[in-house]
Amino acid sequence: MNFDWTTFILEIINFLVLVWILKHFLYQPILEIIGKRRAGIEKTLADAQQIKVEADKLKQQHEKFLAEWEREKEEAEARLMAELAAMRENKLVELNAQINEEAERHKVLDERAKSEFERRMEAQGIAQGLSFTTKLLSRLASPELEANLYVLLLEDLHALSKENKHVITEATAVPELQIKIQSAFPLDEKKQAELTHHLSDITGRQLPIEFQVNPALLAGFQIMIGPWMLHANLRDELKFFSGSLQHATAGS
Repeated sequence: MNFDWTTFILEIINFLVLVWILKHFLYQPILEIIGKRRAGIEKTLADAQQIKVEADKLKQQHEKFLAEWEREKEEAEARLMAELAAMRENKLVELNAQINEEAERHKVLDERAKSEFERRMEAQGIAQGLSFTTKLLSRLASPELEANLYVLLLEDLHALSKENKHVITEATAVPELQIKIQSAFPLDEKKQAELTHHLSDITGRQLPIEFQVNPALLAGFQIMIGPWMLHANLRDELKFFSGSLQHATAGS
């Protein structure tokens, strides 16, 4: 078998022509298509990466928003709890103040009621004591007791102050003035004359004197010279004692 160089060279030329044709008309378009596909894939991957970055960013922002919202919620809850605690404390203080005020008011009312009860009991006791004393002195009232009171009356007349004597002198300046002397028991003429003499010395002149018997005095005397009056009897002394005790009771 003989080797044909012409045929060999032609085959090589045909092969090279085929390679050139394939390169320019088949391989190049395929490479361009592959390049476009690769570029599209790379763009898609880049877009996906960008979307992933943006998604991560949005996720971080969302997590940050949730964290801030959670923090604000906790702060709001803390403020609310503090306000509720302060409000509760204020209400407790107001309630305690009202309770203390009410307790103090009840205490004052109780003390007032107690004081009023004690005052009534004391007044009742004083009234009973005065009633008993009045009854007892009424039974003890006698001319002998009045005689002792007569001695005290004379001592009081002797012990009159200058002011009282001046008042009596002015009282006797009334025209047609008459002195009234009341006694629980009748006075004998000697005592009437003695009283007339003492009163004349006090008034500085002789004045008509009317002697009266007044059993309501229990024992003792009552001398009236115009508006001036001298008491030396059990009835008025008991009234004075009763008034003093009632005044002291009211003051306490």
